[in-house]
Amino acid sequence: MFPIRDHNPSGRTPYVTYVLMVLNIVIFLSYFWRLSDPVLEYEFYNTWALVPIRLANGVDLHTLFTSMFLHGGWLHLAGNMLFLYIFGDNIEEELGHVMYLLFYLACGVLAGLAQVITAPLSQVPMVGASGAIAGVMGAYLLLFPKAKVDIFVFFIVFFRIFPIPAWIMLMLWLGMQFLGGAAANPDEGGVAYWAHAGGFVAGMLLAIPFWMRRGATAYWERTEGHPPHPAATYPVIESRIPRVKRK
Repeated sequence: MFPIRDHNPSGRTPYVTYVLMVLNIVIFLSYFWRLSDPVLEYEFYNTWALVPIRLANGVDLHTLFTSMFLHGGWLHLAGNMLFLYIFGDNIEEELGHVMYLLFYLACGVLAGLAQVITAPLSQVPMVGASGAIAGVMGAYLLLFPKAKVDIFVFFIVFFRIFPIPAWIMLMLWLGMQFLGGAAANPDEGGVAYWAHAGGFVAGMLLAIPFWMRRGATAYWERTEGHPPHPAATYPVIESRIPRVKRK
């Protein structure tokens, strides 16, 4: 189960979101060939990825920024860019281009610090825009909790796309990060759950001043929890595999 789009395309062109997407893709294309060689991969990540134990010792502080523009593979990149595309445009519209960029970078840095705080002795490199994008998702939850998000559900031969309120999808996602973080071993690598959770919480907190300036709960009442422009409508798509009736 994963989101494929929301029903609230931005009323303005999200230039910063598009630039961030292009930047992440171009950077990945510049080094992905190294990933097939363990030596080259190690040298690259050793220089640019965030290694918690080093940051905890005050070394390689630049990796707080560089790591959020790196990815570990094609699926990692594609998943992050999908989430940024879905949720980034509306937040950019609300915050403005420059403030949105600063917000995005701040969430990425705070997400990295969250990973360092929860696993200060870990020597596993951390890469990915996930923490910064999680911050965008946190702001989306605060500003547009009732916006509709289309979810693609696939189970063996059955699939369906249907809309659910953003708060359900985002809270489920956040809950999975806390559960994953509690169960994960930081020395074994894998998903940086605490960076995701930290970025999400940071995004919500950083968005509070913007939400308050718009009237806080009165803003929800005016917009009914949706972005303040007409929503798009999409057809519900179901699997064409015939259903067998019980006799």
